[in-house]
Amino acid sequence: MELKKNTKIRSLNMISMFMFFMFLSSLSFAQTKEYKIASVAFYNVENLFDTINNTELLGSDFTPDGPKVWNTDKYYKKLNKTASVISKLGDKYIKGGPSVIGISEIENITVLQDLINMPQLKDSKYKIVHYDSPDRRGIDVALLYREDFFTVTSSSVKKFHIEGNDKFVSRDQLLVTGLLDGEEISFIVNHWPSRRGGEKRSLPGRVRAAEMAREVVDSLHKINSDAKIIIMGDFNDNPSDPSIFKHLGAKGDKDKLKEGELFNPMYNKFKKGYGSNAYRDTWSLFDNLIVSQGLLGDDKINYKYWKAIIYNENYLKQKEGKYEGYPLRTFSGDTFKNGYSDHFPVYLYLIKEK
Repeated sequence: MELKKNTKIRSLNMISMFMFFMFLSSLSFAQTKEYKIASVAFYNVENLFDTINNTELLGSDFTPDGPKVWNTDKYYKKLNKTASVISKLGDKYIKGGPSVIGISEIENITVLQDLINMPQLKDSKYKIVHYDSPDRRGIDVALLYREDFFTVTSSSVKKFHIEGNDKFVSRDQLLVTGLLDGEEISFIVNHWPSRRGGEKRSLPGRVRAAEMAREVVDSLHKINSDAKIIIMGDFNDNPSDPSIFKHLGAKGDKDKLKEGELFNPMYNKFKKGYGSNAYRDTWSLFDNLIVSQGLLGDDKINYKYWKAIIYNENYLKQKEGKYEGYPLRTFSGDTFKNGYSDHFPVYLYLIKEK
């Protein structure tokens, strides 16, 4: 009996050791995997105007003779601050700035060209996709991309309109499709109508913007049900508001998405109290990065969503006074603060096995 008992114990020990070595082997294999990482960002840079007075627009405050005395010195300080921030987004894994970044509140292509030629960004050789919008203030959206990551195959704009109200104008929505390291992906850059006049009163404009973005998503899904899409922008609404949650169909639980729904990684961050901009002692998370189901999943054979981040480093914040902790903006009224923006930028990582 003792012999049989010892034999059984030795057999169990051998099985345990075998399983342990198999575990070590699999762990070693996992640790030797290498990954490619791409970063995608969005930044509302807050009123990046040139100094030239365009009498057709409402941005004449940003001229040397305007109330803000917007001159060449201030303009280049603004460019320097903006370029510095962009160069740091996602720099834990990618130096020189994000692979792709959507931008809002820029006046024209000239300011974008000046921006990408700043010393912090020049070596990254960013290219520009930009169209002029009919916005009355003259601010547009754009996409900047690094050719070492991304190749554009097509771009277009979806004109903002509300049926029966031709007087309501806002920023166009920019659609850019291309190859990210050989994989097709589409970016939709947004800057939805503001809350001017009150949140409820202005809501129909953002609902219409959400419906337009949804139409673009659906058209891409009709071509490819697994299309990889990232919708980004300043939505002037929070992730839980009906424009984003209901009309765009962007939800916060990626494991419970229905067919066609989108995943918004900013939803849970907002529920935990995080924000990207502040107003009257209330934080909002208007800056969102939303991904289609084609970018979700555990396999990393192709690019998949990894994680999203609000870039709210201390140097971007007001250090004292009534607005301590708020984003340090360029102007407070007409007083030049030499800050960055009234919004924190946001970014996410995409990852795949090499």
